[in-house]
Amino acid sequence: MRLKSVLLSLSVVAALSSNAVEAFPLIANGTFESATNGTNKQLSSSPNGDANRSTLAGWTSSNGNDGGYNFVLDSGIITTGASAIGLKTYASSTAHGNVFASDALYYPGTLSQTVGGLTVGASYLLTFDYALGQQAGFDGANLNNYWKVGFGDTTVNAGALSIDNGGFSGWKTASLTFTATSASEVLSFLAASNSPGAPPFMLLDNVSMQAAVPEPSTLSLMLGGVGLAAFLARRRKSKA
Repeated sequence: MRLKSVLLSLSVVAALSSNAVEAFPLIANGTFESATNGTNKQLSSSPNGDANRSTLAGWTSSNGNDGGYNFVLDSGIITTGASAIGLKTYASSTAHGNVFASDALYYPGTLSQTVGGLTVGASYLLTFDYALGQQAGFDGANLNNYWKVGFGDTTVNAGALSIDNGGFSGWKTASLTFTATSASEVLSFLAASNSPGAPPFMLLDNVSMQAAVPEPSTLSLMLGGVGLAAFLARRRKSKA
């Protein structure tokens, strides 16, 4: 009876795990559609700051002095003169709406959000879309630009992007796994580059974090181990 209960419990865990990604989103405003004081503006470090700047709901943008050279941009007009920062070239296979943009070489600010409701020791899967474009009015290649992603005391660099003069990298999707060391952690993004170039803008969108689902192989091993234990228990019982 005890083994049956264990097997039933593991089956329930497997079923719940398969739905964990949809059931427990942890990031607020991960698509950057909600902003105070309007969109298509440079970001402020304070909701009550410069009337010409905006803030992203749920997020803080700061380089220590102000919001940094960070922007929330409307991707629909991002290559036109109506954009707060225009790019030479832009392309998207899906509708991205507002995007976060930061220049890695000119007063970049850290975009951060405190993520709560975490379980200490549990793993969490962070996914986000990112791209690299060149600011209009400038020339030159842009090499090795990337997002420096922080979660608590852990920092990971997303894959670096490079573009030729006037190019656009296209949108990429990053998947990173972090382990929580407290019930709340600070998630942060900082545009970085180890190669100087003409004004590069790193773009960010669709930030999402969920409890990591165990790999199918891990669940199979767990269930297989319990099955073996049940088999050995039956053998011992028959011998007795």
